[in-house]
Amino acid sequence: MKRKLLSMLLAATMVATMLVGCGSGSASESASASAGSGKIGVAMPTKDLQRWNQDGSNMEAQLKEAGYEVDLQYASNDIATQVSQIENMINSGCQLLVIASIDGDSLGTVLDQAKEKNIPVIAYDRLIMNSDAVSYYATFDNYMVGTKQGEYIKEKLDLENAAGPFNIEIVTGDPGDNNARYFYGGAMDVLKPYIDEGKLVVKSGQIDFETVATANWSTETAQSRMDAIISANYADGTKLDAVLCSNDSTALGVTNSLEANYTGEWPIITGQDCDIANVKNMIAGKQSMSIFKDTRTLASKVVEMVDAIMKGGEAPVNDKETYDNGTGVIPSYLCEPVFADANNYKELLVDSGYYTEADLQ
Repeated sequence: MKRKLLSMLLAATMVATMLVGCGSGSASESASASAGSGKIGVAMPTKDLQRWNQDGSNMEAQLKEAGYEVDLQYASNDIATQVSQIENMINSGCQLLVIASIDGDSLGTVLDQAKEKNIPVIAYDRLIMNSDAVSYYATFDNYMVGTKQGEYIKEKLDLENAAGPFNIEIVTGDPGDNNARYFYGGAMDVLKPYIDEGKLVVKSGQIDFETVATANWSTETAQSRMDAIISANYADGTKLDAVLCSNDSTALGVTNSLEANYTGEWPIITGQDCDIANVKNMIAGKQSMSIFKDTRTLASKVVEMVDAIMKGGEAPVNDKETYDNGTGVIPSYLCEPVFADANNYKELLVDSGYYTEADLQ
């Protein structure tokens, strides 16, 4: 009864948080408060993941509604392409850049050009490292993403009270994405004490970040690695209780591997982004949860930041301590993520208009 009450309270808190969001208004409210003019460059890493398509389209629509010309580019996860696209934005008259980097350490030289022309740079969702050209950072609280994933596993396995041991495996993200380390760190701060005491057991022995990282957040890479883990550790019927997956593309790879190779009781699987395929898996009982980061909310906040900067002011921020990119702490705005599961996905995703019922059929 205590756990059921806790779950109900958590669900209520999540819905309230979702309604509050980042404290920003709707796109129309942002537009009505702005009478912007100028050209904004928006650099996104790839179209291969659903979330970046949503981020880009939401950003473009809201910036245009606020009165700005937008140069939106996707780089197909190729660093040289992204560098070239940003260089073209600088040379074609963009007055501000919003950049979701492919590799946070690879943009220093091209951003020096932006700095020379006094073009402000907002790092979007992924912090750009080792460049003093970065003016601001806009993202979700990435450490909190990890803690919510870890806490979900902790609650579902009742780690405070159950004797265990429980078997867990870990699949995190691209080592070149600074966020992946925050996701991993937040989750491990919750789970590592239970690993240390033996209540959680990683049978593969693969625990450190570099070992559990997944290049390019690739579904196929995650699936291949999980195939090997199952073959070596769970093919004899050993139960796998949970898989900590940092996002939905890796969770999809893990799910595909389990469906093909694992015959035991289905484990808890975490995720992030609420991609359509993964929400369908949640409904079907194949994925336990996914962190929901409403890209409409983040886009609205970035439009506010852009508008403030373009009008000669300072962008609104709520964190001036956490994110040091190697040249100093970058003033940041952090939106709060929530988690969706089979119990609350309809309220969070459908009732809010993020998806339609038909999208999830």
